[in-house]
Amino acid sequence: MTKAPPKPLPDFLIVGHVTKDVYPDGYRIGGTATYAAITAARLGRRPAVLTRAAPDLPLSESLPGVQVRHLPSPVTTTFENVYGPQGREQVIHAVADPLSCRDVPLEWRRIPVVLLGPLAQEIRPDMVSCFHGLVGVTPQGWMRKWDESGRVTSQRWNDAAQVLPAVDALVLSEEDLEGNLEPLDGYVRLCSTVVLTTGWQGATVFVEGQKHEVPPRPSREVDPTGAGDVFTAAFLIRLEETGEPLQAARFANVVASFSVEEQGTLGIPTRAQVEEWLLGHA
Repeated sequence: MTKAPPKPLPDFLIVGHVTKDVYPDGYRIGGTATYAAITAARLGRRPAVLTRAAPDLPLSESLPGVQVRHLPSPVTTTFENVYGPQGREQVIHAVADPLSCRDVPLEWRRIPVVLLGPLAQEIRPDMVSCFHGLVGVTPQGWMRKWDESGRVTSQRWNDAAQVLPAVDALVLSEEDLEGNLEPLDGYVRLCSTVVLTTGWQGATVFVEGQKHEVPPRPSREVDPTGAGDVFTAAFLIRLEETGEPLQAARFANVVASFSVEEQGTLGIPTRAQVEEWLLGHA
């Protein structure tokens, strides 16, 4: 009996909880890991995901072609947006167990591009020292807390000084900062490449403290869900390929702009689509 050939080593790793996102008609699988992995696959990379979730979460169906290390947890991290008189509130109903460096297979520690995408404080800050490739972070999960009822609010990122000097790129959004740009100056001093995404306005890129505006590709927004995660995955992939943060941000702007033109992950483009657009708008 002939053995099946071994799977090729992934070349893009996302660490973080895959989530259940609750909607009136049920739930959808979401989270940074989901959107970033699908983006990497469509851009021609070999993505992998390291996550914890309940055994019944159908990750193989939701992430076809992605190598998933699905570690056990009694529950899956579950979010819901609740709308009331005070506007939208985010509620977290369950949080899966945390992730640490010991959960990373030894061969995965040398994957050339790694994205740490915490959603609910699940990644230990010292995990940044676990990898040997290009490491990027999206800090939203380190910048939120929740009360006993699960109501989510923002908090200061207390471990930024530990994390940022050890990573290659930080990507965050205006929404993460909730309009308070004061912490951004500190992040820029600690990390050589910082990207602030600004929705339809594009992105602001800080390279060694120098500020650059990168304009967007005009788009027709249908569903902005996951656009920041799509941007981040595309940015890190192109940064690893070129070493040029501004070129990577322009590439990522195009990828993210395509992604918002369809529902869910349907709009995430292929590499050929992105390169065709860039060639026509050089």
